Amino acid sequence: MKIVIIGDGKVGQKLTAQLSEEDYDITLIDQNEGKLKAALNQLDIFCITGNGADVEVQRQADVPNSDLVIACASTDELNMLSCLLAKRLGAKHTIARVRNPMYYRQIDLLKDDLHLSMAVNPELAAANEAARIMLFPEADKVETFMKGRVELIEFLVRDESQLVDLSLAEIYRRFKIKMLVCAVKRGGEVYIPDGDFVLKKGDKLHVAASHQDLKSFFKALGRKSTRVRNVLICGGGHMCFYLASQLLQAGIQVKIIERNEARCEVLCENLPKATIIHGDAASQELLLEEGISSADAVVALTSMDEENIIISLFAKTQGVDKVVTKINEETRAQMVEGLGIDSTISAKTATANAILGYVKARMNSYADANIETMYRLVNGRIVAQEYIIKKECEFTNIPLKNLPTKPNNLIACIGRRRKVIVPNGDDHLETGDSVIVVTKEHTIKDFKDILA
Repeated sequence: MKIVIIGDGKVGQKLTAQLSEEDYDITLIDQNEGKLKAALNQLDIFCITGNGADVEVQRQADVPNSDLVIACASTDELNMLSCLLAKRLGAKHTIARVRNPMYYRQIDLLKDDLHLSMAVNPELAAANEAARIMLFPEADKVETFMKGRVELIEFLVRDESQLVDLSLAEIYRRFKIKMLVCAVKRGGEVYIPDGDFVLKKGDKLHVAASHQDLKSFFKALGRKSTRVRNVLICGGGHMCFYLASQLLQAGIQVKIIERNEARCEVLCENLPKATIIHGDAASQELLLEEGISSADAVVALTSMDEENIIISLFAKTQGVDKVVTKINEETRAQMVEGLGIDSTISAKTATANAILGYVKARMNSYADANIETMYRLVNGRIVAQEYIIKKECEFTNIPLKNLPTKPNNLIACIGRRRKVIVPNGDDHLETGDSVIVVTKEHTIKDFKDILA
């Protein structure tokens, strides 16, 4: 599959690294020759220096024969124009990164005229992730599958947890809740566990189940279900706007601290139900004055990772139960894990996941099972993919215990006619099923790849 990526910014870099890792044929276009040289030294890709909206540059990149063009340059206008030109030149599919809320609101009207296959809004994708965490505060991270019917959540096994020193088989017997532990991170190691796996304090679990079953599980653990009623958001950019809109719609009180006065006025106009404070969100005095200690949740969304980390750590010292931190640099996100900052979000990661899911879906559109949704977990070391079984084949209507799967691959959940099945060996797959597969193998492009 031939893919051309326009723009070597944060999103472009992440996409280029992940797609080249999976043996796609990648060409990267950017105007900064220095950045391209760095990419060329690290990755097996082809680079072209130039403007992605220049027809000659696109021809040089062989856009007319490409399967997909992804435009993620610095401006929305450049991205949309690049995609329009690429489509006119003969590219099969195009994806544009569109960040401006005004453009994105109208994207359905523009999509046909621009011949876009997909438009991705990084800030909206990350805000959706933060909103899911706010609406399920017991979890550190929440991903959704099967149109929201199944959730894959991450949470920490604390010292006092009933789960410590129990095997997964014992947990399933004791709690009798339809759920499956899909992955466990212990220190620097990641496991896809079996029933004999014994949990230890400090383990990070990834558990798949329906929302209601997960609620029942946390209730059985004695974790009080505390609904988030008021949220303090630090930083008033696009991500804040999208998140605040969703929280207000859910009946949650929102207070926003933003240092740019003009931006405060825009937020006041567009979010009349929110409280907007003009000031520096990294000021301890202001945070105390605005009642950080009485907030149910704090979300740090300023433009600087370091500032977000400091705000989050201060919120923790003030007894805030739920803290969500925007961290763009993955190395920093890994560094703060041990500091008690468990819920981190990244616009570039959310965007890359959305685009990678689309790429894989296009790749296997003629296979027996289509990829519908895809997420990378545990800093990209685990992949969770949702497949739709399109037709009867060699892996349908066979008990799962008779379906040999390769090591480090797990069939986590089956969705069948609005019913969620956490499978055992006697269950089977049918045509039309949604199936969630969790794997440590990043190169899986087809459902058959998990079979031995």
